[in-house]
Amino acid sequence: MKFVGLVGSNAEQSYNRKLLEFIRREFKLKFELEVLEIDEVPLFNQESKWDDSFQLRLLYNKITRADGVIIATPEHNHTITAALKNVLEWLSYEVHPFESKPVMIVGASYHDQGTSRAQVHLRKILDAPGVNAYTLPGNEFLLGKAKEAFDLNGNITNEGTVKFLGSCLDNFVKYVEVVSKLKKPKPIEPEDLDVTNPIATTIQGVDPDDPEWVEKAAELVGAVSGDTYVKLDHGILTVNQIDMFLKAMPFELTYADDNNQFLYYNNAHQDPNTMFAKRVPSQSGSRLSTVHNSLPAARMKNVEWVVGVLRNGDQEYVRTIVPGSPEGVINTHNYQAMYYPDGSYAGINEIVFNFQPWLDWYLQSTGQRLVGGNGSVAPGPHGGGHADATSGASDAPDSHGGGGAQADATSLFVLKSIKKSLP
Repeated sequence: MKFVGLVGSNAEQSYNRKLLEFIRREFKLKFELEVLEIDEVPLFNQESKWDDSFQLRLLYNKITRADGVIIATPEHNHTITAALKNVLEWLSYEVHPFESKPVMIVGASYHDQGTSRAQVHLRKILDAPGVNAYTLPGNEFLLGKAKEAFDLNGNITNEGTVKFLGSCLDNFVKYVEVVSKLKKPKPIEPEDLDVTNPIATTIQGVDPDDPEWVEKAAELVGAVSGDTYVKLDHGILTVNQIDMFLKAMPFELTYADDNNQFLYYNNAHQDPNTMFAKRVPSQSGSRLSTVHNSLPAARMKNVEWVVGVLRNGDQEYVRTIVPGSPEGVINTHNYQAMYYPDGSYAGINEIVFNFQPWLDWYLQSTGQRLVGGNGSVAPGPHGGGHADATSGASDAPDSHGGGGAQADATSLFVLKSIKKSLP
């Protein structure tokens, strides 16, 4: 599970930030927690645009995609801070990321009673129209005498306090699992699969469907190649090294940007027929509508559904198993959303691979075996879906229900059995 923690203070030194950082470290095996700040959010103004603020865009995108939110609130004058109230005003006026979102409240204070009165007020705000969060009932974690509660390393020293905090977080995890079933996905807007609206990174001047798009676009923008060094997030590689690195991946990788332009695949196959998701060099740069033009119009809705749920943040990834694969092959497609620095949708990274050798290796290495199950198939969120051997996103569940083909029983049996056998 992925949670975000909201620091309810804009102060440089905050015990509530310490509390969230302690939760992130101490309970990292229970869930993943990303701590978010509110220190650069402008003063709420109905006449201003919320998305002019980078931090508000970041908060909105992170909260939207998170499984749950933990808010650590101080107590100022028997209520929450003005900074936290300001953020909640922004995120409940034009946009509503907290709607139907599981939220847990914690707090640290200098005083004996912790942040009890601030938490009461915060619960009322989170329940208000426009916010409509699902706040975890009970399980109040009130850390009093915060100056004495932490050691020099930022750890809570009292074992009983840590144990109680852990039990509250366990209950929140269970609460998230229950509440997630009540989540209503956002409606999927029509996707522009024809790349009619260029974005900042779109290379203009070359037709996206030009079979020589890579060569012409590279010349147009002066793209580097060869042994030119590229500074990456955590390393420096030459273009050739990056190319070799990507080709060496034990997966078929593709990338389509948020404008639905198919920009890249790690071509390690001379013959497309040897690929699990067949690609040819002339497809690089193409519109997604062109890449999937072999599909009937009704099946193109599958492509729109995959892009739409990832763009909306309803799902962070979509996984499918292509039915009808030959013996010894479990053809698995994973569509993973990618994000810009402000957390907004940046496109899709598709990973395609044969799961069977990984499964065989795992069972052999651990000495475990597959047992039980009847091979029944669980339908996708919108029904079954036909697989298209030449395209990826069309393998996703049919966005309109319909009688699409379901994954084969063997594949589902395998996945269920793995889940049972994992420690």
